[in-house]
Amino acid sequence: MRFKNDDKSSSKAVLDIRHLSVRLSGEEGPGSLVLDDISLQVHEGETVSLVGESGSGKSVTSLAVMGLLPKGALEVSGGEIDMDGESLLTLTPSQMRTLRGQRMAMIFQEPMTALNPVMRVGDQIAEVLQTHRELSKRDCRDRVLDVMQQVYLPDVARIYGSYPHQLSGGQRQRIMIAMALALEPKLLIADEPTTALDVTTQAQILSLIAELQERHGTAVLFITHDMGVVAEVSHAVHVMKHGKIVEQAPVETLFRHPSEEYTKRLLRSVPSLIPRGARSQESTEPVLEVSDMQKVYSGGGLFLRKPGTHAARDINLTVKRGQTLGIVGESGSGKTTVARSIMRLIDPTSGSIRVAGKEVATLSRRALRPHRKHFQVVFQDPFRSLNPRWTVGRSLVEGPVNFGTPRHEAYERALEMMELVDLPGDALERYPHQFSGGQRQRIAIARAVMMRPDLLVADEAVSALDVSVQAQVLDLLDEVQARLGIAILFITHDLRVAAQICDEVIVMQYGAIVEHGSAREVLSNPRHDYTRMLIGAAPGREWDFANCCELLSA
Repeated sequence: MRFKNDDKSSSKAVLDIRHLSVRLSGEEGPGSLVLDDISLQVHEGETVSLVGESGSGKSVTSLAVMGLLPKGALEVSGGEIDMDGESLLTLTPSQMRTLRGQRMAMIFQEPMTALNPVMRVGDQIAEVLQTHRELSKRDCRDRVLDVMQQVYLPDVARIYGSYPHQLSGGQRQRIMIAMALALEPKLLIADEPTTALDVTTQAQILSLIAELQERHGTAVLFITHDMGVVAEVSHAVHVMKHGKIVEQAPVETLFRHPSEEYTKRLLRSVPSLIPRGARSQESTEPVLEVSDMQKVYSGGGLFLRKPGTHAARDINLTVKRGQTLGIVGESGSGKTTVARSIMRLIDPTSGSIRVAGKEVATLSRRALRPHRKHFQVVFQDPFRSLNPRWTVGRSLVEGPVNFGTPRHEAYERALEMMELVDLPGDALERYPHQFSGGQRQRIAIARAVMMRPDLLVADEAVSALDVSVQAQVLDLLDEVQARLGIAILFITHDLRVAAQICDEVIVMQYGAIVEHGSAREVLSNPRHDYTRMLIGAAPGREWDFANCCELLSA
């Protein structure tokens, strides 16, 4: 799919935001403004994208439209928000609840936090219908099954009775879309709905939104930091920075001829699908060697044993000192299972795992403990992996102190790590919630490197970051690797990221390795059909955003 060039200006404006300002509750003055004089329109059948870095005000804009600004924290201080000519700011909370169900809806970024974990997903969709429509129980169930089929969920009868944790990330996101579209709203707000999804699921979700939009003429306000997604779905783009819209234009105009330096910087931060040049490998020392590794999950059952699930089969790989090996594939392909087995967060069923020359696959938890310092992990969400009650300094020194390093020496090393990840030394005295997402990921990297490991496993370490912060973290990993000679195993679903950080790439499908080679070989000349399908599903794959903005095929 290429840029959308349809002229929607003559159609009716479903959403009209004029000079909207939002401030911190109870505060006055320019410093209190979170949104400053925002104006935009979304017409029938049109998709308008809001892009910008974290903290730019994208999500606050959507919450203001939905009437969901946190009470006592944020408040509208000026401007107008109209939907179909009706002022939303004059409606009562009860009227807004009715409007949210019947005429406008929102898809949130993380379905696991938006879905009720103890309620079946079919009942959660039905609840939307029962609240706003008078339907019999049978008609309600039929309507739910119908809307689940519209979002291409498989085996809808089974999924109707499933709980959120029993579904994949893509299936949960489809449930969120089904809930949002159950009443066929005129306005759909999608807040980062594809950020954590693999490329094929992402492509399916984008195609689904476009299809339903075409069918119902829905106006879509799409919030994202993924420029590839913007290229796929948008008619117009508004670029936000520090609560202001700094540039707005039809999508092709903005991507080909950005006028603001901030927009150009965002575009230059988007990693290219063209793999970086091969690096000379000075070391041939293997840090990680995995041979014939298998992971089989038992089928369960006390009397009737079911066949086990092969989450990983016949895994063979080697990572040398100073090298980055990427593992890519769809959700459920086995990427994270391989990473967690290598880290011994789960036990492999069979096979060999050697880290820094030591066999770790068969060690007991107690015997493994002295070897933990040789391999460390950086998770996708640093806020969940950092103790919110501990200062950053305490989190960083905990590992070395547990391995016998004197506390004052560990603290000196922590100061060095702060310098390495480009954070001030006084950050050690602060808590995780006092930092942005990108800064927390830097802290997580610093904590892992504190142990001076031979191997660093990065499991989707940049997938939730906006493009500029993502670029900074990728540069940081490169710098850490160059200075310390660490081997990196990089798990990602983002082929652009893999192209820019990996020396070699492994492609996994259904728990098995289907292709393995240099990043340039695998991503530029894929041999396997599955690899070609992954590359073909990457949004905005035709465009080199870093050159603002050229066709890769040109």
